[in-house]
Amino acid sequence: MLQTLIHYSLHFGLPLIVALVFFKTNWKFAYLLMICGMLIDLDHLLANPIFDPGRCSINFHPLHHYYAVAIYIVMAIFKRTRLLGIGLLIHILADAVDCLLM
Repeated sequence: MLQTLIHYSLHFGLPLIVALVFFKTNWKFAYLLMICGMLIDLDHLLANPIFDPGRCSINFHPLHHYYAVAIYIVMAIFKRTRLLGIGLLIHILADAVDCLLM
């Protein structure tokens, strides 16, 4: 239960904090784009079973691989893709914490 609370707090709470602190004038837009980082979970549909509570998604699913994280870091550097890149990195961070708590 605590693990689930931490996981979803990081997925939804951390982007909100980042949006409110660093993107004050456009925080709603920033938050929405960072939340779009959740779309990388669509790669879970490629797994069998689709959901396995004991499986660490880092380095298992294609969009959760280390090579993908390198792309997300590059995205976070450039202004045009920064918000989505940050959202994707927050998503990976939340999943990594989840793996550590397993």
